[in-house]
Amino acid sequence: MAASQPSILVVEDSVDIRELMVLHLERASYKVVWASNGEDAIKFIQSGENFDLVVLDWMLPGLSGIDVCRQIQRKIPVLMATARALPDDIILGLESGADDYITKPFDLPVFLARVRALLRRGEMLAQGSARKYKVGQLLVDVDAHLVKCGTQEVRTTTYEFKLLATLMANQGKVLSREALIEQVQGEGVIVIDRAIDTHIFGLRKKLGACADVIETIRGVGYRIKTDNE
Repeated sequence: MAASQPSILVVEDSVDIRELMVLHLERASYKVVWASNGEDAIKFIQSGENFDLVVLDWMLPGLSGIDVCRQIQRKIPVLMATARALPDDIILGLESGADDYITKPFDLPVFLARVRALLRRGEMLAQGSARKYKVGQLLVDVDAHLVKCGTQEVRTTTYEFKLLATLMANQGKVLSREALIEQVQGEGVIVIDRAIDTHIFGLRKKLGACADVIETIRGVGYRIKTDNE
């Protein structure tokens, strides 16, 4: 049976940019739905249609892209595509729930590569496995796409989940930032400096009492402590 066609929601108020995105995504054989504002985007998402990815502008009329990102509650991978290119903007976008961030103007091949990487990552998570990883009170269930600290469920973005699952699968082993980018985001996809650090920072905040399970190895990368540490 043929694989189902990935469904993408494009949220962009600029007609020219939106039409360009939709054209090239449809040429790449994706099913595309579009919205020109945040309110309509939320209605589409709440309608029950299963989107595999949201391409989201920040500066929208009414509800901003950041607000939309937060309301999605990290249930769908989000690629933020915006003209806001300052480092603080990028960090805020990622911390608000975006899984990746690309600044305008962008090259279409790079845009499509980011889309493919996020869809590929989402597909890997959807396929899952029977793997469960537990260190102290921290539990990561790949099959159920679940993170728990003790009895408390922890909400994560798809990027954060894959990052944490990768670290947990390599418990006790130090993984460099480069190795994490390659495993989590895929080869050949450009990421901004500090992207991994930003996601780790966000993960630690969400993990609360379990945050110290993730150890920083200065100048090298990160690792998950072992149970006997």
